[in-house]
Amino acid sequence: MIAGATLLAAGCSSGGGGGGDGGDDKDAVKLAITPANGAQRTAPDQPVTVKAEGGKLTSVTLTYGPKRTPATGTLAADGTSWRSSWTLRPSTTYTVTAKGSGDGGDPVTATSTFTTLTPAKKLESGMSPLDGETVGVGMPVQLLLSRPVPTRAGRVAVEKALEVRTSKPVEGAWSWVSDREVDFRPREYWPTGQKVKVIAHLAGVKAGAGLYGTKDRSVAFTVGPKHITTIDAKKHRATVTDGGETVRTMRVSLGKPGHESYSGTMIAQEKAARIVMDSATTGNPGEYRIPTKWNVRLTYSGTFVHSAPWSTTSQGEDNVSHGCVNASPADAKWFYDFTNRGDIVNVTGTSRKLRFGNGPTPWAKSWQDWLAGGAVGEPVTSAPLS
Repeated sequence: MIAGATLLAAGCSSGGGGGGDGGDDKDAVKLAITPANGAQRTAPDQPVTVKAEGGKLTSVTLTYGPKRTPATGTLAADGTSWRSSWTLRPSTTYTVTAKGSGDGGDPVTATSTFTTLTPAKKLESGMSPLDGETVGVGMPVQLLLSRPVPTRAGRVAVEKALEVRTSKPVEGAWSWVSDREVDFRPREYWPTGQKVKVIAHLAGVKAGAGLYGTKDRSVAFTVGPKHITTIDAKKHRATVTDGGETVRTMRVSLGKPGHESYSGTMIAQEKAARIVMDSATTGNPGEYRIPTKWNVRLTYSGTFVHSAPWSTTSQGEDNVSHGCVNASPADAKWFYDFTNRGDIVNVTGTSRKLRFGNGPTPWAKSWQDWLAGGAVGEPVTSAPLS
């Protein structure tokens, strides 16, 4: 790799050199840079290229902005061409400086300075997990977008800008949850101890007509212990394992008839020490409004594992809740302290199936169905952490 640090691409008419050394030597290498020097409103999703005729490139640098921040590119194996690695930042001035030499002439330097266009519409983004977070083995990477990306072409462009790096190779895939969210999950659960970095090279990505990404985003996280909890609604028991070993069995009560809990493989989405559970949030105002402690969320729609001192006599015997998993105060506090976001919680024994998209629910789909939800439709093998 020749050149400096993040983001790239552009496109305009093919351009020639710029202040060259030995430019009058007929035997000197000839350098061609695209975009041409002085180009304006360059499309940021087109590549920056440098080609050498009659010799080879010896160095290429691509920089942008007032601080001349370096951007990366790759030199071809034969040394006669160079191409930027990623798309370019919109509304930004770039400078390419290329040097080359041939057998029959003096070294040559060529330069091109150009500016990328200002997009009509801007695509912003957010990511989960949090940077530096330790998560469970089932945690997906969520890329949340500020505008819809409804077309396959736009989604392919977004997916190709996403880079997954891990401490050990992992096979996974990106899949669209909605036109504003694309998630990554490994084929199997993350290995414990895995270190992960995901970089969204979105600056300059064309996601639709006049719609371009404006900045890159990245997140780095660590995968914690393998916590898997199995909750059997018929036996009214929760079995908690750590690395395959059972560490606690809890008596629980799930949703009563008419308020059945969801069955399926969920993850711990978030934790809150105190919440006021209000039936108005589920469309049934006045049915209940109860302060609860040690809450671990399992679905967007409001399924939690939480302390329920009022139902301890039913826990282990009967299902009496409004859909949550009731546990004793001691068990709920222990589970709250034990759990990381992304830990697996698998509920069985109810007739109500978990709906994909009711929270981060990557394990509600088979691997083949997950692949089918991607625009590229192919698995990704992670690159090494650098």
